[in-house]
Amino acid sequence: QNEEIEAMAAIYGEEWCVIDDCAKIFCIRISDDIDDPKWTLCLQVMLPSEYPGTAPPIYQLNAPWLKGQERAELSNSLEEIYIQNIGESILYLWVEKIRDVLIQKSQMKEPGPDLQKKTEEENVDVEEDLIVTSQSENSAKALDLNVVENQPEIEELPPIDHGVPITDRRSTFQAHLAPVVCPKQVKMVLAKLYETKKIASATHNIYAYRIYCEDKHTFLQDCEDDGETAAGGRLLHLMEILNVRNVMVVVSRWYGGILLGPDRFKHINNCARNILVEKSYTSSPEESSKSLGKNKKVKKDKKRNDH
Repeated sequence: QNEEIEAMAAIYGEEWCVIDDCAKIFCIRISDDIDDPKWTLCLQVMLPSEYPGTAPPIYQLNAPWLKGQERAELSNSLEEIYIQNIGESILYLWVEKIRDVLIQKSQMKEPGPDLQKKTEEENVDVEEDLIVTSQSENSAKALDLNVVENQPEIEELPPIDHGVPITDRRSTFQAHLAPVVCPKQVKMVLAKLYETKKIASATHNIYAYRIYCEDKHTFLQDCEDDGETAAGGRLLHLMEILNVRNVMVVVSRWYGGILLGPDRFKHINNCARNILVEKSYTSSPEESSKSLGKNKKVKKDKKRNDH
């Protein structure tokens, strides 16, 4: 097993990710074209102690578009490969079979999965009715049900929680949190949040996320100011200090017409910290200090007018 794991990591590089080294759970992101992917699928595998001798890997095929007959056909193909190669290492064969299927799919005239993000801008007065409260909590509960039904689909929409709003001088801040394990889920969460008119009409929707790859001991992470200069970087820095992983936080700000100066950053971070603590993502100070200094991938903050 260890030799096969090392070989897979060497062959697939960043596409290969360790979810849990002790439990031998791994994930590989497979696409039809590395440079310009149209179809992508995540294969998650758990290697039982009997593999490859007498038991196959336990696997999940994760892609929002993979359903019904298409899923059944792909599963049957993987199981046939195992039966034809009992006692041998088959992960490479599985990955390349999936890639072949994706390439064939991309050569058909079928369009790729469309995850368009709404960018609706509205001029509205900032009043209490803009706050996402009970309605969104109900939505979050509904999302929870959907995710439970579709578990363990890694690329299904994760549940989204909404924090308690903070209001200061007619500006209102509210955090939203979702567990994420791949960048695709980040886009899905953003698209889902923008379906809510109240959130889409916010002056800024600042966000940051951190996804941990255990094999490289590094984080895939990024942030976005959405016009609130340097706010995304500050939010990400807070998440680094708190040593959170596999989570994204979005902070919506509705500007009330009165400049807050540096206080706006305090409110953004307080909103984010409160929801991270509430949802038990924070760790001890000792662990937090160890996490600092890891390699990271962060976009440069965009320079726009601040409020």
